[in-house]
Amino acid sequence: MTKTQSRFNGSQSYVATDDLKLAVNAAITLQRPLLIKGEPGTGKTMLAEEVAAALNMPLLQWHIKSTTKAQQGLYEYDAVSRLRDSQLGDEKVNDIRNYIIKGVLWQAFETDEPTVLLIDEIDKADIEFPNDLLREIDRMEFYVYETRELIKAKHRPLVIITSNNEKELPDAFLRRCFFHYISFPDANTMQSIVDVHHPNIKQELLDAALKSFYQIRAVPGIKKKPSTSELIDWLKLLLAEEIPAEALHSSDEKIVVPPLHGALLKNEQDIHLFERLVMMNRNHR
Repeated sequence: MTKTQSRFNGSQSYVATDDLKLAVNAAITLQRPLLIKGEPGTGKTMLAEEVAAALNMPLLQWHIKSTTKAQQGLYEYDAVSRLRDSQLGDEKVNDIRNYIIKGVLWQAFETDEPTVLLIDEIDKADIEFPNDLLREIDRMEFYVYETRELIKAKHRPLVIITSNNEKELPDAFLRRCFFHYISFPDANTMQSIVDVHHPNIKQELLDAALKSFYQIRAVPGIKKKPSTSELIDWLKLLLAEEIPAEALHSSDEKIVVPPLHGALLKNEQDIHLFERLVMMNRNHR
């Protein structure tokens, strides 16, 4: 097996800034969870995948929903199945372990090698959710009351937690994390990201697309700014439909509604707002 690296230096398929690499390596050194915030579509979830691949570590993912409880990350006791099996006279009811469902944290704790554990979009859950995980993530152990077992981590996983800032996280939880905010990429960084996904795109088309993309993001009052992933999708459509660069800008440098803008603008309010801005620009000729 390939030897596991201890430092993250980025990868060919993921453009990581120097400060993001520093943040990942700081979390590894401190053995603390890495809390990543940033706009949707800035590559927070993908970071965990790339770190795991680059460090040659298995990746376990826990995608949080509004109904997710912290206990589910540890284990769940399936009492309903046990009751049904007892009514059917199944012998396995005699061992309660048959009804303990291991959660993602338990799986990470019992692996024979260090893992990357992604807790994705933690801010979607109840406000108490982060606090309910404090002790387990801090001490790397938890107790299973049904079997009277103490589960201890064989290796401390590299925990990467993402948040879209939908709600504030508790101070006690934040104190235990190393924090990094992924800023939205500037045009140069974005060009590097696009090069990974569309290496053969013509520079003229890319320049026009990036200009139009950042113009849309800069519109005051826009409800949902287009993200990096939406730009990648839009470029894919432009290439598939063979849209020329000239279609993305006007001869007099006025803002225009770009073709296939449905890949970038995702609600009618933003489309109407942008169309009004274009009309105002035309009227000021």
